[in-house]
Amino acid sequence: MKILLFGKNGQVGWELQRSLAALGELVALSSADRDFCGDLSDLTGIAQTVRAVAPDIIVNAAAYTAVDKAESEPELARTLNADAPAVLAQEAKKIGAWLVQYSTDYVFNGAGDSPHTETDATDPINRYGQTKLEGEQNIQAAGCAHLIFRTSWVYAARGHNFIKTILRVAQQRDKLVVVNDQIGSPTGAELIADVTACALLSLRHEPEVSGLYHLTASGYASWYDFAKLILEQAEHTDLPLKARAVNIEPITSNNYPLPARRPLNSRLGTDKLEHTFGLQLPAWQLGASRAINEIVSA
Repeated sequence: MKILLFGKNGQVGWELQRSLAALGELVALSSADRDFCGDLSDLTGIAQTVRAVAPDIIVNAAAYTAVDKAESEPELARTLNADAPAVLAQEAKKIGAWLVQYSTDYVFNGAGDSPHTETDATDPINRYGQTKLEGEQNIQAAGCAHLIFRTSWVYAARGHNFIKTILRVAQQRDKLVVVNDQIGSPTGAELIADVTACALLSLRHEPEVSGLYHLTASGYASWYDFAKLILEQAEHTDLPLKARAVNIEPITSNNYPLPARRPLNSRLGTDKLEHTFGLQLPAWQLGASRAINEIVSA
């Protein structure tokens, strides 16, 4: 089995290099690679890369993820999040390869308080979510065999993420304010990578599993809950903190305006994924605690 991975240096891509290496020959690319084009903004280049590598599986972990910046850079966001997946899907269809793509809870408008299912109507409220939804639709329209994994609130020990931001700010300020009315599932890049590998192993025996799945850790939290866990755990280390968990003030999203609106309800139901692939997704606190320990100990 030959696997072509785009976005090897991102949070998910870095973990995918580990989880996919045991499945076969892995060709992992970043946007800076020179042997093959790994830059999603070069649509001709990535098509040529697929043809040259001739993989059995294409895994696209690259994307435009600057949610607020996407409001002022919609065309670049659309190129990376919608047009590039369309090209990969078209090339995958031509050579009979599978395509794995990662999407987001931001394809929903955040109404209600129940977990979204894969069949719920989409209605993104920011440009990032719109371009990611277009990417999903382009893959489905191309007709290639695919796995689209919608995930949410991704973090890792590597890269920039919420855990590192909270730890950094808590060392600089006596008090933190964190929104408590956005609800989702903090999900580790490590979990996403491992589930991806498990799903790809199933393809050999169950090719009919092609489709869209929600992939998050189990359980739900607000950003305020997540921040409390981070500082409660950091307080038991030697990290010099000015602010502690008791110094976090919960606020509403209206009191913390950003260029891009965020959905209040980012809960994703994962029953389809767990049933199809025979998995039991761990509680979000388990992966988060491991990542916090790794970051603090680095």
